[in-house]
Amino acid sequence: MERIAVCPGSFDPITKGHLDIVQRASAVFDKVIVVTMVNADKKPFFTSSERVDFIRRSVDDLGLKNVMVDSYDGLLADYTKKHNAIAIVKGLRAVSDFEYEFQMALLNKKLNPAAETLFFTTSSENLYLSSSMVRSIASLNGDISNFVPACIYKDIKKRFEKKGV
Repeated sequence: MERIAVCPGSFDPITKGHLDIVQRASAVFDKVIVVTMVNADKKPFFTSSERVDFIRRSVDDLGLKNVMVDSYDGLLADYTKKHNAIAIVKGLRAVSDFEYEFQMALLNKKLNPAAETLFFTTSSENLYLSSSMVRSIASLNGDISNFVPACIYKDIKKRFEKKGV
């Protein structure tokens, strides 16, 4: 039986920190589905199709053959059931991440007992990194090249220039 994991997030945009978690998960599971989710508390800067494109290109650039990319606007627990996933992989940067992610893990376990939530701790070089920090730096015309994959860097910069942010 194929061991499938889902790696959910808003990925607005995907960062090198996200990719580190995805790459490590791909070494543990037969198949990893990176799925952009809708978060009612967030208004994304990039469209769902842009985020999927950024992730797909970044995953392809790393040569991760067992990683698929998708988007979904429903409950994560329903998505994991639909795709027969046995795990939800989440990255943790700090204790502040844990409290929220722990609550979500308990809810997802209640909604889909077949899927376990696994937490991967971030690599030390990505401890401070988040999509919102990347957007903030880019909006002030700062250099984000160390924080996002090279294959999508120009597209992200261009989008901020176009928006006049």
